[in-house]
Amino acid sequence: MKAALGRGLNALLPNSAEEIVKIDLDKILPNKNQPRKTFNNERLNELAESIKSKGIIQPVIISRNTDGTYNLIAGERRWRAAKIAGLKELPCLIKDYSSQDSIEIALIENIQREELNPLETAEAFDRLIKEFNITQEELSQRVGKERATIANYLRVLKLPKEVKDYINSEEISIGHAKAILSVDDKKKQIEIAKEVIKKALSVRATEQLCKKHLTSQNLISKNTRLQKSLETIELEDKLTKTLGTKVKIHH
Repeated sequence: MKAALGRGLNALLPNSAEEIVKIDLDKILPNKNQPRKTFNNERLNELAESIKSKGIIQPVIISRNTDGTYNLIAGERRWRAAKIAGLKELPCLIKDYSSQDSIEIALIENIQREELNPLETAEAFDRLIKEFNITQEELSQRVGKERATIANYLRVLKLPKEVKDYINSEEISIGHAKAILSVDDKKKQIEIAKEVIKKALSVRATEQLCKKHLTSQNLISKNTRLQKSLETIELEDKLTKTLGTKVKIHH
């Protein structure tokens, strides 16, 4: 059984017994387990300006490597912004975390601070469930999200890559994605996503568009069944005449 989650952001905050030390930025390596794949340059520059005027209020979390370098566990935005701001050192908390601990903390920090885009959040939820062998209900308690919310995020992973790329680039929201998921056909999902972007449709308008498609599909399906019924009746009549006995086709 893999270790359960539960530390959350409490593990990221220093207690009175922990010492905050300054470490050379060049000795701090980015977290390979970082769930965030995209960083908004404009926001990083804004944070860098804030750091220039006010400094870094909260230390980053790091762990030691045997070669004298450090792995960044939490606080990559601050680390990146500090580089932009021209800082040489960074206030740090040094903690001895296992690889599993570092994965947990990096994922939960981003989820609880809502710094991930919807696709990154979905991937983080999926990884937490798989890495730590927990249920959606258990995860909802750990990260403070409703189970239904987690389920909706996980469904996003079923969308075609092209649609997921639109989510990643923030061209469509989680609300749009949820509406698009009501349509089963993958090609149609891509078409709808493109129309949403082209026309800058709201989530409500996207829901109506998907509903319209589903209604159209249901009519096509109904007409197809009706056509089959007529063909079946004709075939029954022909067989009845040929065989000289009443024929009924069941399918």
